[in-house]
Amino acid sequence: MDYISTRGLSPAVDSAQAVLSGLAPDGGLYMPEVIPAFDWQRCLTLSAQQMSAEILKALLPDIPDMDTLVKNAYTGKFETEDLTPTVPVGDFQVLELFRGPTSAFKDVALSMLPQLLTAAKKEKGIAEEIRILTATSGDTGKAALVGFRDVPGVSICVFYPYGGVSQVQRAQMVTQEGSNVHVCAVEGNFDDAQTGVKNIFAACQGKRLPFLLSSANSINIGRLAPQIMYYFRSYADLLARKTIALGDKVDFSVPTGNFGDILAGYLAKRLGLPVGKLICASNANNVLTDFLTTGIYDRRRPLLKTTSPSMDILVSSNLERLLYLLSGDTALVSGLMNELNREGVYTVPGALLATIQREFWAACCDDAKAQEIMSRVYRDWGYLCDPHTASGFAAAEDYLRATGDKTPMVVLSTASPYKFPAAVLRAIGGDTGGTEFEQMARLEKITGVPIPAPLAALQGKPELHTDVIEKEDMPAYVLGLE
Repeated sequence: MDYISTRGLSPAVDSAQAVLSGLAPDGGLYMPEVIPAFDWQRCLTLSAQQMSAEILKALLPDIPDMDTLVKNAYTGKFETEDLTPTVPVGDFQVLELFRGPTSAFKDVALSMLPQLLTAAKKEKGIAEEIRILTATSGDTGKAALVGFRDVPGVSICVFYPYGGVSQVQRAQMVTQEGSNVHVCAVEGNFDDAQTGVKNIFAACQGKRLPFLLSSANSINIGRLAPQIMYYFRSYADLLARKTIALGDKVDFSVPTGNFGDILAGYLAKRLGLPVGKLICASNANNVLTDFLTTGIYDRRRPLLKTTSPSMDILVSSNLERLLYLLSGDTALVSGLMNELNREGVYTVPGALLATIQREFWAACCDDAKAQEIMSRVYRDWGYLCDPHTASGFAAAEDYLRATGDKTPMVVLSTASPYKFPAAVLRAIGGDTGGTEFEQMARLEKITGVPIPAPLAALQGKPELHTDVIEKEDMPAYVLGLE
């Protein structure tokens, strides 16, 4: 299958090479030239692992033995064989994406990506080490570190914004063991770290290095494609409970900052799944809400620190893929991305905005609203959710009030409440004093909801990665790693 760059200035590659490269040489993102035909109805009859394998076979056909890769990625690593269960909460359904080894939605993709990458490396006969570069706003880093720990022929370097992740998220990363893992804080915000990673790729283009660069961020199609599965899994769960009949549409409210999680839902729709509206849920960093409402993408604003730090993002990389998918115009996409890099803003043509708005709706939720939602969801339905998930609830409610749409609604729950214990405790009236680990213990005592074992095990573990650098020093740091 041919993969092309969203910017149209790089040669087409096959799906294995797209996974290996991560970013196209022209700075664009790889996408299939044509979305393949897919038997979506049959897919709904399969187990979660089988669903994943069938979807990945369709999108990444040049990587062999996908059934074995999926089995290796997921077996015994999640709390449930369904991987991502959907449970009813009030008027909505909640898709729980935090049942994996790091208690965040990134586990679904980042358990799979190392399998895809090493298989693609073998398929291409590559002997050199692959060095994975990743910027994280909190969750990607730990999930990538766990996935790539001690994988032969691969090393990984994770950059996170200094002071820009929760204490639990930081502890997850800086205590990570493994002979091939590196973690470094960057003075700046997530966008600085993400831009730094992209600049390293650009600077190394065409140079002879002792390693090959790739990425575990969702700029890599091998990171994005595995996320499609959980939309199918959720739809199948609703079918099994007779909440819907086959062919009925389902709306999804998706907390997202980098636009990857919601783009996976749109790709599920393009594969045939009866997805209705995709509601883009943002926090106070509402650049996506503004864009989906006005067609103007403007990152020229301060990046706010919120209680939902994984969405503290102003440059949403995967939006570029959506612009390509809905316009089919690589020259337009390339021009818009150049405008964003040069001016910090771009405006899409009116016809393209209308097309986007037929598929997507958007709302944002500040910290005060998220606190009110967390409080109410726990009080009314006994369900404990984190601030990111709260933004999904808020956007879903805003959408229903604005449209009166009666289509069944699934809210994606992207992280365990125990990753953000202070915000959750505050919402339910608990004492927020002490460390985040003391807060986790208090939250468990109040609610009876158990702390995920991997998070409970963090307290007292030694910090192994304590480097802090300026964003300008990221290239030298990567080149200097042993």
